[in-house]
Amino acid sequence: GWATSTTLHSTASDPAEMEAMQCLEQGTQKLEEGDIQGAKELYNRSVEIKRNASSLFNLGVTHYHLKEFDNAIAAWKESIALQPASADAHTNLASAYIISPVARPDLALHHLQHVNCLELPYRIAASLSPEDPEIAFNLAAVLEATGQLEEALKQYKRAKEYGVERAAMHIRNVSAKILGKTIKIAENTDSTDSSARKSDS
Repeated sequence: GWATSTTLHSTASDPAEMEAMQCLEQGTQKLEEGDIQGAKELYNRSVEIKRNASSLFNLGVTHYHLKEFDNAIAAWKESIALQPASADAHTNLASAYIISPVARPDLALHHLQHVNCLELPYRIAASLSPEDPEIAFNLAAVLEATGQLEEALKQYKRAKEYGVERAAMHIRNVSAKILGKTIKIAENTDSTDSSARKSDS
């Protein structure tokens, strides 16, 4: 499943817009055939003719798959500027911030919170490249940073399964954090119980 968009937000019969739309549709056809480079060229052409959120969004998708993360980020940011309510663009942008060589979990979080659904982005990023251990590892790091330890542990385990050796250390750390949290909750429950018993006597 490729996250692509072919809706142009105007019904004007402007010839330039028609041509941009044609390039957009041809690009999506190429993308579905697995020709990412060909799709990128057509989306680029569509953007050159008429900059719109859909062409920029899809151009970002091709950059992302070609691991051109800076370009993907730039395309999605511009797409969001033109269509701020696009949950898909915010989600994809968050994924790009997570897995780009200079990861920016703070910016990823900003966009995830904008979407207001913290699970969806992880599912989308994981579905883009389910076998990519680096995606699993980076998602785990963001989940850990945001205190979602159980989800982080799941992703670190996936990363380790796919051969990311350093994930083992993180699995131990996150497991220890979860254990620490569980003990703390148990201790708080005990102290609440004992203070309740004291007030009874």
